Amino acid sequence: MGKKNPRIATDRLHLWLMLALTFSTGVIDAVGYLGLDRVFTGNMTGNVVLLGMAFAGGADLPILRPALALVFFMVGAALAGRVLRKGPEGWSGRTSIALLAVTVGLTALAVYVALVDVHAEEVLGSITTSVLATMMGVQAATAKRLKVAEITTVVVTSTITGLASDSRLAGGKSPFWARRFSAIALIMAGAVVGALTLTVDLWLGIAVSALLSAVVTLLGHLRHRRDRKESVAENAKESALR
Repeated sequence: MGKKNPRIATDRLHLWLMLALTFSTGVIDAVGYLGLDRVFTGNMTGNVVLLGMAFAGGADLPILRPALALVFFMVGAALAGRVLRKGPEGWSGRTSIALLAVTVGLTALAVYVALVDVHAEEVLGSITTSVLATMMGVQAATAKRLKVAEITTVVVTSTITGLASDSRLAGGKSPFWARRFSAIALIMAGAVVGALTLTVDLWLGIAVSALLSAVVTLLGHLRHRRDRKESVAENAKESALR
């Protein structure tokens, strides 16, 4: 019996890991919207729409925090893009560094929110949403670089469009329907969990996302190291046979 292609298993693992981060985004967005003055820190489409309505005079709609979240999401994505740009395709050591930064950032923020009443002053809540948005920007750029088809981890509008427009009902062949449906279901499930964590305290949802990010980073890095060792061994074997 021939040895299975490790790349197939690795691609499947990457899909599962990005789906886990999609769930995490649902948690974070629920925490931001329900617990931090109606601001999305992962779904920037929501912030753009909120800002547009607020600029048009929408009653009691926030402006500062959605605007800060939009800016700092872009900052996070830009920083991750710079770190990842010189790395190879697929998972690399730079991918692990980027996701480790997200883990550390979310963990530190969870501790900060647990110790400080971020609702006491406007600036404290704005710091919280800005850091969350920065971490989500890093995560989104890292997922984009990893190129898992149909999974962005932060938005599912295009996923829903693809699921419907490519469905058999629309005359298509329903490619990627399982992962598309999973992404939609998981970001919704994450939002449910995020809303439930707010019944305990604000820090809990952030801590849940930090834990998920840590697991994703660890599993992805361990697989990357294993694949790299196997590749080196395979190259050495081929060189010896020449």
